[in-house]
Amino acid sequence: MSVIALKEGYKGEIKDREENFHGNRLLFIGWEDHLMFCAPHCIPVPPSMTFAALVNDVLPGIYSAHPDWASVKFDEIEWFRSNERFTPVLDRTLEENGLRHKGLIRFRTPGLTGIHGSCS
Repeated sequence: MSVIALKEGYKGEIKDREENFHGNRLLFIGWEDHLMFCAPHCIPVPPSMTFAALVNDVLPGIYSAHPDWASVKFDEIEWFRSNERFTPVLDRTLEENGLRHKGLIRFRTPGLTGIHGSCS
């Protein structure tokens, strides 16, 4: 997120530069219609991680506490990179799927809209 300084000429050090994360990149991940998680999670991931590893190994650790998680049909997930719909290639890396430092992905699970349809 960009910040506009109120003081003219302000020059601050950017602390969340990619080189500060020991080979990892920050990736924001949000689950649409599931506001039990009120904002996207921000996690450090290696750009060499495959998208399949992200889905199979990382996402359950973040979202499996939600009652809808057990009903997720992974082949029906709708993926968004920033605000554009995209189809990830599961056996390609996050880098190859176009996910850069501080990138955002969101996913929607058709038919699942939170606890009792409340979007929570």
